[in-house]
Amino acid sequence: MATNKHMAAAMTPHQTFRAINEAVETTIDPLGMAVPLLHAQLSWATHPQELAEAAAELSTRVLALQWHAWQRLLGLASEDVETPHPDDTRFADPVWQESATWDVAKQWYLLTTHHIQGMLYQSPGLSSRDRRRAAFWWREWLNAMAPTNFLLSNPVALQKAVETNGESLLRGMRIFLDDAQAGNIRMTRPDDFKVGINLATTPGKVVLQNRLLEVIHYAPSATQTYRTPLLIVTPWINKYYILDLTPKKSLVRFLLDQGFDVYITSWKNPDAAMADVGFDDYITEGIGAAIEAVQSIAKCDKVHAAGYCIGGAALSAYLAWANRHYAAKDVPVASASFLTTLVDYHKPGDVEVFLDEGSFKYLAHNMEQKGFLDGKEMAAAFRLLRSNSLIWHYVVHGYLYGETPPPFDVLFWNMDTTRMPAKMHTWYLRNFYLDNKLVKKDALEIAGQPIDLARIVQPVYAVAAADDHIAPWKQTFRLNNLVSGPKRYVLSSSGHIFGIVSPVVHPPKREYWVGDTERHDNAEDWRERAEHHPGSWWEDWMHWLKPQSGALGKPQALSNRTYPARADAPGTYVLES
Repeated sequence: MATNKHMAAAMTPHQTFRAINEAVETTIDPLGMAVPLLHAQLSWATHPQELAEAAAELSTRVLALQWHAWQRLLGLASEDVETPHPDDTRFADPVWQESATWDVAKQWYLLTTHHIQGMLYQSPGLSSRDRRRAAFWWREWLNAMAPTNFLLSNPVALQKAVETNGESLLRGMRIFLDDAQAGNIRMTRPDDFKVGINLATTPGKVVLQNRLLEVIHYAPSATQTYRTPLLIVTPWINKYYILDLTPKKSLVRFLLDQGFDVYITSWKNPDAAMADVGFDDYITEGIGAAIEAVQSIAKCDKVHAAGYCIGGAALSAYLAWANRHYAAKDVPVASASFLTTLVDYHKPGDVEVFLDEGSFKYLAHNMEQKGFLDGKEMAAAFRLLRSNSLIWHYVVHGYLYGETPPPFDVLFWNMDTTRMPAKMHTWYLRNFYLDNKLVKKDALEIAGQPIDLARIVQPVYAVAAADDHIAPWKQTFRLNNLVSGPKRYVLSSSGHIFGIVSPVVHPPKREYWVGDTERHDNAEDWRERAEHHPGSWWEDWMHWLKPQSGALGKPQALSNRTYPARADAPGTYVLES
C-alpha cells in the first residue's frame, strides 16, 4: 500500500492524467466512443482563439441560412447554403428541394452536421487518429438523428402513409418485428438466396477436409487447361462464395473458362471447441495443407496462389515462411496474386476507429469468455463504417416506407457471417493491426520460422480498389516495397468488393490503372505513370498469369486416391451457421 502511495506521489500530472485516461478507456469506455469526444472538447476549450474563429464561421453560415429561409418562405428563388455530400442520398427525393419548409429543415440539419464534423476533424492539439475517432462517433449520432429517420420529419414517409391509407406503416411494422426477431436490420430477405442453389453453383468436388477448411476443386469448363493450377486463398472473416456468386459475377467461372485448373479454400465456421486454434494452424493446416492437396491432384511441383483480403495477408506470411523453410527450388508457389491485401497496417483504413489498446483488451476478454469472436459483431462494426447506406437506408425504406429490400446477392453474402477462433483472432489483432509486425523483419515467428517479407522472390500481382475503405489502396501499395520479386500493381475502380468482383462486360462498367513497380516506388509516382484501361482488371491478370502457367493439356482428374472426392461443391463448411 505504501509503495503504491509513493508511486502515485511520484507521478507527474501528465502521467496521472494518462493513467486515469487508460483506466477509463479499459473499464468505462473500452470501445473508445466517449474518450475521443472528451479529448476533442478539451482541445477546443484550451484553444480559445481557434474556438472563436470557428464560432464566427458558424455565425456567418447561420446568417446566410436564415436569409435563404426568408427568401424561400416568401416564394423567392435562392441557392442552397448547405448541400449534401455527393454520396449522401438521404435527401434525394424532390420534396426536400421543392418544399420551402422541408428544404430549410434539411439545410439546418446539414449545417449542424457539417460544422460539427469540420470542427472535430480540425481539433487543435489532437493527433489525426484521435480526430478521426472523435469525428466517427459523433457522425454515428448525427446520422442517427437525421430527419429522414423519423416518421414526422420525413415527408416521403408521410406521403406514402397517406397514399396507402396507413398500409405502408403496417408493412413497416411487420418488417421491424421480423428484424427484431432476427436480431438484425436485414439488408435482404433470407429466403432470396440459397447457397448451392442460386449462389455458389459452379460444379466441383471437395477434395480435402480437415478441422480448419475444405478445399474445393472445380470441374474444368475448357477442353484444355494450363499445367500450373491456381489455388485461391479466401478470407475466413467471410464465406468464400463472394468469388463464386452468380454465374455472370463468378471469378471462379471466369478462370475456368480461361483454361485454369482452379481450387479454392472454404474455411470452417469455428465454435468454442476451436478456441485454441492459432494463426500458425491456419498457415500450416490451412494454406500449407491446401497446397499439398493441389500438388498431389494436379501432379505438379508448384502452384499459383491468390489471396483475397486477409487471405492475402495469410498468403504473404505463408510465402515468407516457405521461402525460409524450403530450399529455393522446393518452394511450392510459382507466383502470388494479392487482392485488396494489407500487409502494412500502419494506416489500416476506417476500421482503425475500432482498434486501440482499450478496445483490444475488451475484445480479447470477450473472445476468451466465449472462445470466438461472433461474426455478427464484426459485421455490425463494418456496417457502422457506412451507417447511412448500410443501416439507416434499410430502417427508412423498411420501417417507414414499408418496402421489403430487393434481392441482392452481395448483401446476402455480407449477412452470412462467420466466427473467428479466440486465440487466432487475438493474435492477429495484436501482431498485425496493433503492433504491425508483419512488415518488420523477423519480428514475427510463424510455425517455427521468423517472417521476413523480403524473402518473397516469386512474381507478385497485386490488385487494389480506389474506393476501398477497408484496405486503402495507397496502403496496399506498400507490399511492393517489401517483397523482392518482380511486381505488377493494378488499381481498380470501385470498393473492397466490387473492385474485385468486376466481371468482364460490354460496354465496360469499370476501369483500372496498371503498371510494373520498382522496390522503392511510392503510390503517387506509380499512379502518374500507370496506364489507364476501361474494363475489368481480370483481363490484365490473364495476360500476366497465362505465360507463367505452362502448356495447355488434358484436364486433370478432380480427385485421386490420396485426396478423394468427399462431397459436391459448395461443400459442407460453407453451409454452417
